[in-house]
Amino acid sequence: MAAEQTAQLPGREIPPALTRYRVMATVVGVLLVALFFVAVPLNHLADVPGPSKVLGTAHGWLYGLFFLATVDLALRAKWTLKGFALTVIAGTVPVLSFFAERRATAKTRAGVRV
Repeated sequence: MAAEQTAQLPGREIPPALTRYRVMATVVGVLLVALFFVAVPLNHLADVPGPSKVLGTAHGWLYGLFFLATVDLALRAKWTLKGFALTVIAGTVPVLSFFAERRATAKTRAGVRV
């Protein structure tokens, strides 16, 4: 069913951009949840700074790639500036990033501007 919905998208360049966006949104979301709920408590409660440094650095660099993937998809799918900004900001809030990704994916597949 996903292939049928993807085939309905205007333009051939949107499905690969949507896939890149979804992969980066998931990776960044998982890293942010691990950072926020595991690494930061370990750093502050158990005085173990290693995971915070590693996950924080990884999240920071990968968020840059997420931002670029979101810009690419937003331009190709002709998102609104508001939809783009809210989607990018949602990528900085643990767990909210997953809801934003699902919403953006559903709207993009339906051919609706985010």
